[in-house]
Amino acid sequence: MLTFQCERYYIDCEAVSLATGVQTLKLRGDVRGQGETMNFTRLVAAASLGVLVLGASACSSTGGKPDSSRGGMGAGTADTPRATIAMITHEAPGDSFWDLVRKGAETAAKKDNIELVYSSDPEGPNQANLVQNAVDRGVDGIALTLAKADAMKPGVAKAIGKDIPVVAFNSGSDVWQSMGIKEYFGQDEFIAGQEAGKRLAADGAKKAICVIQEQGHVGLEARCAGVRDTFPASEVLNVNGKDMPSVEATVTAKLQQDPSVDTVLTLGAPFALTAVQSVKNAGSSAKIATFDTNAALVDAIKNGDVQWAVDQQPFLQGYLAVDSLWLYLNNGNVIGGNQATLTGPSFIDKTNIDAVAEYAQNGTR
Repeated sequence: MLTFQCERYYIDCEAVSLATGVQTLKLRGDVRGQGETMNFTRLVAAASLGVLVLGASACSSTGGKPDSSRGGMGAGTADTPRATIAMITHEAPGDSFWDLVRKGAETAAKKDNIELVYSSDPEGPNQANLVQNAVDRGVDGIALTLAKADAMKPGVAKAIGKDIPVVAFNSGSDVWQSMGIKEYFGQDEFIAGQEAGKRLAADGAKKAICVIQEQGHVGLEARCAGVRDTFPASEVLNVNGKDMPSVEATVTAKLQQDPSVDTVLTLGAPFALTAVQSVKNAGSSAKIATFDTNAALVDAIKNGDVQWAVDQQPFLQGYLAVDSLWLYLNNGNVIGGNQATLTGPSFIDKTNIDAVAEYAQNGTR
C-alpha cells in the first residue's frame, strides 16, 4: 500500500490541519500500488481554507445559478470585496458526480464572499458559448473543465485577453498549461487508469471491459488507455451515457456475447450501478469496479455489488477551483508552481468505506 504524507497530499490522511487558526479538513483515502511509487507532482496545502463544518446533503440541478439557500458547508465569510466567479463544466444531466463538485464550489464561495454563477453543457461548442457569456458579463474569474479542450480554446483565449483569470479542474490535465490557464486541480487520468489496471491485475481479473459513457471525452479515454497500459486484457465499450436504459442494454449484450469478460470497469458511479443490473440480466458472474463515487455507491460497495471505486475527490476540486481564484484576486497567489495540483487517485473499497460513508451522507464525498 502506498502511503502519502498528509502535508503533501489530500489523500490517505485521516486529518489535515491547515493554517490559519484552528482549521481542520478531514479527508480519508487509500491508494494501493503493489509497492510502486506514484509520481504525484504537487499538492497544495491551501492555507486559505476556513473552518469546515459538515452540513446537510443537497442535490443540484443542472445549469444556472446555484441556490444560495443550500450552498456548501458552514464557514465564516471573508472580509474581501465581493467578486463574481463563473464555474462552467461539461456536466451531463443526471450525473450526481457534479453535485459534489458544486457543493465544494459553493462552500468556498460562501467563505470567500463570492457570487458563484454555475452553468454546464456536455457538448463542447455549447460549453464554449457559456465561457463567452461569462466573458461578456465581465466576471472576475472563470473556473472550467476541459473535456473538449479544442472547442474551449477560443473562449479561454478571449477571457485571458480580457485579463480574466482562468483556472481549470477535473479534465484537461494535459492541455491547461499550453492554453495559458493559471492552475489545474484534478487527477492525471492516465495515471489513474494505470492504477486501476494494476488493481485489476492484483484482484486476479482475466478480461475487463472499460465502459466509456461519452465518446471524444479526452479524460475518459485517457483512463481506459491507462488501464490498458497496465492491464492489457481490457477493451473499450462505448455507450450513450445520456440514456441509462441504453447503457444497461449495451453492457448486457456485451456480457452475453463474451462470457470471458469477468470485470466491468465503469467511469462513473451511476454507470456502475446500472452495470450491476446488466450483470444480473446477462446471468454473468462478472465483478464491477468504477471510477468516481456518489452516495448511492456506498451501499453498493458495502454489499459487494461494486468492488471498489477510484476517488478523485470532486468536492475538493470544486472547492480549490473557487478558492484559488479568490486567492489570486485578493493576494496574487498562484497554487502549484505551474504543475497540476492532484486530488487523486485513491481507492475506496470495503476496507475504508465506513470512513467515507459519513461524508457521503453529508453530500461531500
